[in-house]
Amino acid sequence: MNRTIRRASVFCLLLVLALLGRATWVQAYQARALADDDHNRRNTIARYAQPLGDIIVAGSPVTGSKGTGAGDLAYKRTYTQGELYAAVTGYSSQAYGATQLEGIYSHVLDGTDDRLKNPLDVATGKQAAPGGVLTTIDPDVQKAAYEALGDDKGAAVAIDPGTGRILGMVSTPSYDPSKISGTTDGDTWQKLLSDPDKPLVNRALRQPLAPGSTFKLVVASAALENGLYSSVDEHTDSPDPYTLPGTSTVLKNESASAPCENATLRTALQYSCNNVFAKVAADLGEDEVRAMAEKFGFNTEKTDVPVRASKSVYPSGMDKSSTALTGIGQFEVTATPMQMAMVSAALANGGELAAPHMVSEVTDSEGNALQKFADGDTKRVVSASTAEQLRSAMVTVVEQGTGTNARIDGAEVGGKTGTAQNGVGNSNTPYAWFTSYAKDESTGKEVAVAVVVEDSGSARSEVSGNGLAAPIAQKMMKAALTR
Repeated sequence: MNRTIRRASVFCLLLVLALLGRATWVQAYQARALADDDHNRRNTIARYAQPLGDIIVAGSPVTGSKGTGAGDLAYKRTYTQGELYAAVTGYSSQAYGATQLEGIYSHVLDGTDDRLKNPLDVATGKQAAPGGVLTTIDPDVQKAAYEALGDDKGAAVAIDPGTGRILGMVSTPSYDPSKISGTTDGDTWQKLLSDPDKPLVNRALRQPLAPGSTFKLVVASAALENGLYSSVDEHTDSPDPYTLPGTSTVLKNESASAPCENATLRTALQYSCNNVFAKVAADLGEDEVRAMAEKFGFNTEKTDVPVRASKSVYPSGMDKSSTALTGIGQFEVTATPMQMAMVSAALANGGELAAPHMVSEVTDSEGNALQKFADGDTKRVVSASTAEQLRSAMVTVVEQGTGTNARIDGAEVGGKTGTAQNGVGNSNTPYAWFTSYAKDESTGKEVAVAVVVEDSGSARSEVSGNGLAAPIAQKMMKAALTR
């Protein structure tokens, strides 16, 4: 054989072997990765080949599907009261993917989850009838939160303290997921992305902010649990005015006439005395305060409800003056509304924190359970005695202190207000916070709530936790107790 022909033949053989090797590699090792790739158009076609399964609130779907009548995507997602439930459902978009419950349970909702298939379907790759997602959301609590927040920029969360069930989750401004569910919604999508108020951000879970004086509940818990003070009614060693350790900076109280000098923890919570809690944090030290914050859930990387919440942070490596500032929920302390609702929920539940969750069950198309989420998976945060004392002090806040707008006739209501600085030198509008709990002894119903109002359009002098956030919490708690 001619040498040139022989060399060409060997080269062609090597090319064939290389192609066979590559094909084998793709089929044997990369098939799943390619199948699951976000850029694989077949996945999108399969997802929208039939009506999607539904996300359920109180037995009724808050989602739906409708035929597109054109193209290779047969159906698209629709939403019932989309703006009301957007913080719960997220969106399912043919162009922009899926988020939150829509994203987490996408394979159940589109029928591609193997748990929905019989053995023959698995072998053939046949798409099954879609399943559903049952939430713990109470529609009355959800509606009360959404309507009370109104045009404010903020968020609210309600939790059943005994079970951990999330009864309401709202973020405003909201958006209608139906308006971005198709392939021709680019203008709406860009408008949402460019909106400075960030309506696509779930503020209830994904917007950690300085919690201000609501964090004083964590500091008070640390003081009692570590024996710094034996009771909420023991007088503290708290000069007023209080100078931050190692500095000449005097920390002021909101009210110069408030009885904050050497005040008890109860009085300090009632009047939100900065000098008391800054001194307590400095006396305890950052390690003790951080340890207590972490018991409540701060610094936890993965708080999944099942949507993952951003980490709420208690910082480290501080000097004593910075530690003192953390005692009033400032410096680098941040918290989500979910986190602050967890603080009130743990205290309301006798010191035990029930794992928060907003999905009770995932089902197949027949309603049979594929996965259930148990209520009441708890961990001890503080002693029952500490929880009881702080609940009593929180009731004082609502009955006689800074949280009077949260009162509910015939119910035990306890809370803590907060007004957190925002921006360098507090140059921006402060955040208004309220975290609380309510119990109806006659029915046994209870709820814990946290509300933050980032911006209500109110004058700076009118921003307060009691003025802006407490009325929202009151409406949510009232709805929860009457459900």
